[in-house]
Amino acid sequence: MRHEPAATLPDPRRLSGGPRLLRPAVVMTPEGPVEGYAAVVDGGTFRAVGPAALLEREHPGLTPVLLPGHVLMPGFVDAHHHLTQSFGAALAFGEPSEIFRRVWVPLEGALDEEAAYTAAKLAALESLRGGFTTVTEAGTRAPVDAGVVAAAAGDAGIRCVLGLVCNDVPEAAVPGGTDGAAVLAAAERHLARYEGAELVHPSLAVSVPEAATARTLRDTARLAAEAGAVVQIHVNEHLAAVERSLVRHGLRPLEYLREVGALGPQLLAAHATLVTPAELTLLADTGAAVSYNPVASAWKGNAVAPATTMAERGIRFGLGTDGTRGDAFRLVEAAEFAQRLAYGLATGDSSCGAGWSWLERGGPGGADAVGLGALTGRIAAGAAADFLLVDVSGPEMRTSRDLPWELVRRGNRDQITAVFVAGRLRMWRGRAVGWDDRALLQRAAELADEVVARAAVTRAHPTSTAARAGSALR
Repeated sequence: MRHEPAATLPDPRRLSGGPRLLRPAVVMTPEGPVEGYAAVVDGGTFRAVGPAALLEREHPGLTPVLLPGHVLMPGFVDAHHHLTQSFGAALAFGEPSEIFRRVWVPLEGALDEEAAYTAAKLAALESLRGGFTTVTEAGTRAPVDAGVVAAAAGDAGIRCVLGLVCNDVPEAAVPGGTDGAAVLAAAERHLARYEGAELVHPSLAVSVPEAATARTLRDTARLAAEAGAVVQIHVNEHLAAVERSLVRHGLRPLEYLREVGALGPQLLAAHATLVTPAELTLLADTGAAVSYNPVASAWKGNAVAPATTMAERGIRFGLGTDGTRGDAFRLVEAAEFAQRLAYGLATGDSSCGAGWSWLERGGPGGADAVGLGALTGRIAAGAAADFLLVDVSGPEMRTSRDLPWELVRRGNRDQITAVFVAGRLRMWRGRAVGWDDRALLQRAAELADEVVARAAVTRAHPTSTAARAGSALR
C-alpha cells in the first residue's frame, strides 16, 4: 500500500457544514483499510461509504473534498476515564496501587462547580487531541451535579458516556447520602435526564462492589439493563480489594456480583486484571464487558488483564485510559505491548492479537463495551460520523506494508489532522475548533494550583524532583 504525499489540504471550513463527500487516500472500513473509497457525511452521520467513483455518480451535487495522504478512520473510544481528576494526574506517579482513598477522593472533594467543569473540559480537550471521539466517565466524586461534567464534555465537543455514582455504603468515602432508595431515585432521574441527548449517554456507576449494598448493586443493574445503559464498576483491580471481598463474602468481586444478580451484559467491569479462569468463564457466559486499561496497569496496577485470552473466549472489551493520558495511539500500543510482556513472551506468542485486534478494541469493540455499539466506532452508512483524518504521508508510514500494525506501533498524536464528532469538526491540527482552548488552559492552571493546595492528598512517595535531591544527599 502506497500513500501519496499530503498536498495542501482544503480549507477546514469545507469539512464542516452541509453534506460533503470526503475522498481520502484510505478509508478504514470494518473489514480493514481500503484505497479508492469515499464517505458522504450528512448531518451527524455517514450517509454512504463505498467506492469513490460510485459515490460521486450517486451524489452529483457534491464536489469531492480531496484528502491526499490521509486515512479516514473511526475515532477512538476511551472505555474508562475520570474526567474530573485531570488536575492531579501527576499525583499518582510513583505511587503504590489503590490510591483512590489517599489521592482521588480528597482531590475531587476539593472541587467546586467551576473547578469540576474546568477539570472535565481540560480532560476532554486532551482526549480530543489524542484521537478520542468518545470518553466514558466513571462518575465523579466531586460534590457537584453530574450535569457539570456533561456540560464540560458537550462544550468541548466530545461524546460522553456519563456515569452517576450510586454508592450507598457509608465507608465508601463518597460525598452524598447513603440511603439506598434515594440513590436509586437519583439513578432513575439521571437515566431519564439525558434520554435523547446527542452527545451525552447516561450510565450508572458503583466505585467498587463493596461501596454499594447487594440490593443497590442488583437494582442499578436492572435499571441500566432496562434503559440500555451500562453500570460501571471497578472490579478485581487490586489485590487489596480482592482480599476484602474474600474476607467479607467468601467470594471474589466478580463472583460476588454474580451472587447478588449484578453480573450481565449491562456491566462494564473496569480493569478486571486479577481474574481466575472461573471468572473469565463468568464474564463470557453472562455477556459482561471489560475495560482493559493497560497504562493504568503499568502505572499503578497489580497485574495486566489477560486481554488476548478474553478475546479468545469471546469476552467483550474495550480500551480505557483510566485518566492516565489522553493519547489513543499510545493506548493501543500499550494494549499490545502489555500483552506481549505479560503473556506473549512466556508463551512464544509473537503476534499477541496482531495490529488489527487493538484498533478493533480501541474503536468498535470499545463502543460495544460502553453500550454504543449500534451508534459509533465504525465507518459505515448509518453510523455516527465520529472519525479522524490521520496523515500517513510522513516518514512513519510513507512506505506502508501493513497499515493496521503501523498505526498501532508507529502512529502518533501529531499525525491527527482533524477530529470529528457527530459530523462536526472539533479539532484541527491539535487546536480546538469553535472555542478558546488557550483560555481554558490558563484557567485550568490557576484552578489546579488552588485545588491541589486545599485537597488533603496523602502521597507515599515524594515528587521525582524531591526524590532526586534526596538521593543526591545520600
